[in-house]
Amino acid sequence: MIFKVYYQAEQKEMPVRENTQTLYIEAANEREVRRLLKERPINIELVQVLEGAHLEYEKNSPQFKLQENHSS
Repeated sequence: MIFKVYYQAEQKEMPVRENTQTLYIEAANEREVRRLLKERPINIELVQVLEGAHLEYEKNSPQFKLQENHSS
């Protein structure tokens, strides 16, 4: 599955909409997404599964770039 992760660039940063960044990652479930990203110094706000029309819409966005998974 493909997930969209909303996050703040600094781990201790409070969520502020204007500073929220996103990334896209493939994983089996939300728990795996969080495990794959746990070493990054980011503050995860929300992990959202992308499916169907929503996924197709996101794929057409210029910001859509699937993160590489180097962990197992």
